Amino acid sequence: MNARSEPAEPGPDAPARPPLVRELLLVAGLFLVYKFGRQLATGHTAEAFRNAHHVWDWERALRLPDEGAVQSLLLHGDTLVHVANTYYAAVHFPATLAFLVWLYLRRPAHYVWARRVLAAVTGAALVLHLLFPLAPPRMLAATGLIDTARLYGPSVYGPPRTDALSNQFAAMPSLHFGWALMLAVGLIVATRTRWRWLWLLHPLVTLLVIVGTANHYWLDVIAATALLGLALAVLRLPRSRPRTRCALPHRRAEVRRRSSAERPELVGAGR
Repeated sequence: MNARSEPAEPGPDAPARPPLVRELLLVAGLFLVYKFGRQLATGHTAEAFRNAHHVWDWERALRLPDEGAVQSLLLHGDTLVHVANTYYAAVHFPATLAFLVWLYLRRPAHYVWARRVLAAVTGAALVLHLLFPLAPPRMLAATGLIDTARLYGPSVYGPPRTDALSNQFAAMPSLHFGWALMLAVGLIVATRTRWRWLWLLHPLVTLLVIVGTANHYWLDVIAATALLGLALAVLRLPRSRPRTRCALPHRRAEVRRRSSAERPELVGAGR
């Protein structure tokens, strides 16, 4: 890409790329803590369903759109539902991992910032999962929604009572949407191409998918957006000092001084 589509090359004040082994261990450790924390929230079935009824009532009181309107769009064809289920199951983690790898290799400063924001959002979400277990709308009969992954496939979840790999009562906030929105924000900030705003399609598609497949409520998305906004307000991207721009005029002035100082010597040598 040309200079208009890419940020300027990092100057001497730009942070160095973090050690790869340390970053791999850190990301793996955060993932294990997250998975272990989700397991701590299991066994709260009754509370999760009570909270689900509360959330459903709150959404109706706030006059939020019915999640069923989004699901009805997906149910127009088996292929569309299958694509939505696949997007939910297969895009979340690989897209976030690819986002971090690209930032690590091409934008180290943005990588450190994005990793910190994602870690903060994930940690806060884990606390909410423990304090407010929530059954997803696909489990709540009052919603009238169906479990599209179970009926049409593919599904990443087993029966809730026997699923030992994930906590299905951790709907709020939606990390699917929170991570997708951070991916878009990070790439918009880290690049300068005129097409960078198209990255917002990823959280938009994710929003339609997680609601249409009855895995999340609208309030789950609102909660994730609020957490991300708070993290972005606190953990701001550090700005490097633009020494590279100021160094050029000084260097030109130094070259001029040296040229003027050497000029008499050269004249005397010619005589």
